[in-house]
Amino acid sequence: MRPLVFLIGLGRGRRDLSQETLEAVEAAQVLAGGQRLLDLFPNHPGQRLVLKKDLTAWLDSVEKASQEKRAAVLASGDPLFFGVGRKLIEKLGAEKVDVFPNITSIQAAFALLKEPWDGVETVSLHGRGLDRLWAALDRAGLGEGRVALLTDPRHAPGLVARRMLDRGQTGWRMAILENMGQEDRKAGEYSLAEAASGEFSPLNVVVLKKTGERPKFSLGLAEEEYEHQAGLITKAEVRAVALGMLELGPGLCLWDLGAGCGSVGLEAGLLLPGGRVAALEKNKERVAQIRVNQKKFQAAWLEVVEGEMPEALSLLPDPDRVFIGGGGRNLEEIISLSAERLSPGGVVVVSLVMLESLEAARRALDRAGLEGEAVQVQISRSGPLAQGTMLKALNPVWLVKGRKKEEL
Repeated sequence: MRPLVFLIGLGRGRRDLSQETLEAVEAAQVLAGGQRLLDLFPNHPGQRLVLKKDLTAWLDSVEKASQEKRAAVLASGDPLFFGVGRKLIEKLGAEKVDVFPNITSIQAAFALLKEPWDGVETVSLHGRGLDRLWAALDRAGLGEGRVALLTDPRHAPGLVARRMLDRGQTGWRMAILENMGQEDRKAGEYSLAEAASGEFSPLNVVVLKKTGERPKFSLGLAEEEYEHQAGLITKAEVRAVALGMLELGPGLCLWDLGAGCGSVGLEAGLLLPGGRVAALEKNKERVAQIRVNQKKFQAAWLEVVEGEMPEALSLLPDPDRVFIGGGGRNLEEIISLSAERLSPGGVVVVSLVMLESLEAARRALDRAGLEGEAVQVQISRSGPLAQGTMLKALNPVWLVKGRKKEEL
């Protein structure tokens, strides 16, 4: 028995439909889809199920109608490429859906640009935040240098451009393809500053293109590579040990508290593919330095937050890892609040130079139920002396680590 639900990809519009697909639409007793897609078949006699904002209720309606009537679900582009196909098949079961694929909107966009699109990073912003975009920018910066975006009304091209500029992403241009498949289609390429102040059709696809080479960036950069206030930066060797103790990995969220110039959070991003870093700093001058360093190294993964601890912790997403480089007299409360928000199995690492702070940190970790350990990092660096070389010791640093227990 043939499936009772046809899932129809419309490509760029009705003209992209094959004769077989048109016959499937004509045979349907129910048409379901967004109003714009339903309007492409004004003379169809069947019942219409219009998709508005409530996808769940609409899918329920499609399921109910398909139990007695042959239904055709209309989708833009290719319904199985960031489309409604996934949810429809999950709802009805694969055996009850017959799929008619078509040209994706991104495929159509690159056809208009006359550029190949194999290897391009692709991100859909429909119903999602911008986190996936930051990860895609990082990957594209190391690879093809292009990112294709499916936008939505909440994430219009202008807003995306503004958010990219907020994160120091100046090395990109934005191609915007509007109203593809229609007579008033338009293709334009803009700087991010131009796109940030522009108005564009809600029917659009964005292609971001990297300009220039990505700056060299690696773990353990010398302090002079960063814009910072004299002496107020985690030394390169301490940074390397701290990043190792944090046990970073793909997709994790790190808090960099008392971020200073942002060196720890910036380098942590190299070990968090697909993850995110929230750098919290209260001093306006140092916040400005973080932004300078973020722009220099094109670190899209870093979110800069200005605020006083512990109150500003409420502004941050729940963490998997926490690095505390400054807490002052509020250190114990900051550790306690961080431990509450920390995911099961998560790790806190605190960098300290004062004995009193060492004891406070150990006490706070114990009180929060975090299994702890402490490491002293003693560094000596070589330098010239007379006709030879000497070692000059830097101030010792304690790194105190706590791990939250896994949930049973």
